Amino acid sequence: MKQTFEVLNVKCEGCANTLIKSLADDFGEVSVDLQSQPRKITLSIETDQLEKLKLTLRSLGYPLSTDELNTLQSFATNAKSFVSCAIGKMDK
Repeated sequence: MKQTFEVLNVKCEGCANTLIKSLADDFGEVSVDLQSQPRKITLSIETDQLEKLKLTLRSLGYPLSTDELNTLQSFATNAKSFVSCAIGKMDK
């Protein structure tokens, strides 16, 4: 079922490219809305895949806006997002 989620730390096309490529194997086609704030991703997901999505997004530095992160986790995901963004810009 298609669902839309708000994600943090997504800034540009490089970030969107990383999300699209990184989530494609598990969730198929992914669209990223760079016009909204916070940014939104739309993908096909089953209920039992939600935890996998959360963990994958965190590992890339783009947690769900509903994730409860402590200060250290928030700092870590922010730093990871810069790396993921750079990779997305190079992979384009």
